Amino acid sequence: MNKILITGGAGFIGFNLAKKLADDPINEIHICDDLSKVKYDDEFNVFLKNHPSVKYFKYDLTDNTIYENLSGDYNQIYHLAAVVGVKYADENPDQVIRINALSTINLLEWAKNIKSVKILFASSCENYTGSLNQNIISIPTPEEIPLTIDNIKVPRYSYAVSKILGELAMINYSRIYGFVTSIVRYHNVYGPRMGFVHVIPEFSFRLLRKENPFKIFGSEQTRTFCYVDDAVNATIGVMESDKTNLEVVNIGDDKYEIVIKNLAEKLFDIANYYPEIEEMPSPLGSVNRRCPTISKLRKLVGHSSKVNLDEGLLKTYNWYKEFVKKYGYPI
Repeated sequence: MNKILITGGAGFIGFNLAKKLADDPINEIHICDDLSKVKYDDEFNVFLKNHPSVKYFKYDLTDNTIYENLSGDYNQIYHLAAVVGVKYADENPDQVIRINALSTINLLEWAKNIKSVKILFASSCENYTGSLNQNIISIPTPEEIPLTIDNIKVPRYSYAVSKILGELAMINYSRIYGFVTSIVRYHNVYGPRMGFVHVIPEFSFRLLRKENPFKIFGSEQTRTFCYVDDAVNATIGVMESDKTNLEVVNIGDDKYEIVIKNLAEKLFDIANYYPEIEEMPSPLGSVNRRCPTISKLRKLVGHSSKVNLDEGLLKTYNWYKEFVKKYGYPI
């Protein structure tokens, strides 16, 4: 039996990861999530009901007293729990720093004596933002580059700093206490059930509302997007490969870099709605281009993406369309 803990397992990537891992009967899965950013929804309820090998614990990982209730014999820990989202970081940088830092340090203090465990830490492409803004790294961006903060006063960087701290903590606790760790940096993962404030669901909701004119902030910026199923398969591959031990690995897509304005136009075609575009300034702290090098992921894991952007956008838009029919628009 492979015993797995997923922190943040009710969230977007975490939930999709749990579903994939639950397909293998050898896995016993424990999900730990405080549901602060994700409601206990029908899909999650049904998943738990249909998978008796999956146990759910509603815990706040910043509370160091809860860990005594967790098992001490996990083989794998996926640490995905974090406060994410540019909007939240702009408005609540103190909570982003507090929650992300404490949950990681508390987890490590508890797990440091589980010698047989491998811990995968979910980091972010936001770590590259300062260096990209200073033009000191290349695009596509490899993992082995300087990580800098170009303006310490920008609240958005609270998230990147918390993730850089998490990476340092994972590497050094692993070195000192002897467990194995790998770090993944996600790049613009998208798909159904990813929340309401990221660019693709936000565009989808605004199209469903028939917004006109359609405002696009940073319309000439470019991104590459990775569908959640591909991200999950890559994440499992990193966890299960010995070649990724003590490695930092980009997870994303490097095949199709798209201008944000063109991304909106693809969704216009899917929605069959063509509003007037109003181009707006880029958000403070955002980068003009983002595209990862994923040669390390290919080399160490043998991963390749299966879902192209057009297919993924259609699946995602249709999911949010059905969400609106069932629940209405989020407040």
